[in-house]
Amino acid sequence: MQLLQIDSSARFEPSDANPRGSHTRRLTQRFVQRWLQSRPGDRVVSRDLGRFAPSPVTDGWVKAAFAKPDRREPWMSEALAESDALVDELISADLIVAGVPMYNFGVPAQFKAYIDNVVRVGRTFGFDRSCPDNPYSALLAGMDKHLVLLSSRGDYGYDPGGRMAALNHVEGAVRDVFAFIGVTALHSIAVEYDEFADDRLQASIAAAERAVDELVDELLKLTEQRNAA
Repeated sequence: MQLLQIDSSARFEPSDANPRGSHTRRLTQRFVQRWLQSRPGDRVVSRDLGRFAPSPVTDGWVKAAFAKPDRREPWMSEALAESDALVDELISADLIVAGVPMYNFGVPAQFKAYIDNVVRVGRTFGFDRSCPDNPYSALLAGMDKHLVLLSSRGDYGYDPGGRMAALNHVEGAVRDVFAFIGVTALHSIAVEYDEFADDRLQASIAAAERAVDELVDELLKLTEQRNAA
């Protein structure tokens, strides 16, 4: 199997190494390390968006992306080179482990730039004008990919039914974008209370780490069942 580890926090150190560090990096590292303990032969591709943010979409990018491949000029291939590399990684991955902290109720700008680069007509979704009622198709559908979304929040109560649920524009946005291209198996875990930095934060971190461990076990079992089928 191939894992794609995506980190988008602007904080470079995980919070178990630095109290002011990233909770999402802490969780992605824990997930991948525990996975490799059981499957050391699996390959992990790391994409650190916090350190190396993808280039934002430009006018030239749009022109190149919507030009038919056989009609692209040489500069267009260059304009899409980074996007092609990101799409290739995503297509090759069986399991996507994404650390996406909440910044101002939404995803970090660098993760939004990643989304804009991988949601590509002809690469990850199709568009057919002859089907006006439903012209879109998810090109990654049927590939049995799983997305693990590991998030963190400064406040608390962002889960459904919570006091801040209406302001949570992370889980829903990530779920909908990846479902649009065909990745519908989503697993979500989050740390809360970061701004409070008290016992509630420590309890939330501990609960998130337990949830990560349980999710690793669950997905390992699914993998074994699929391989045995």
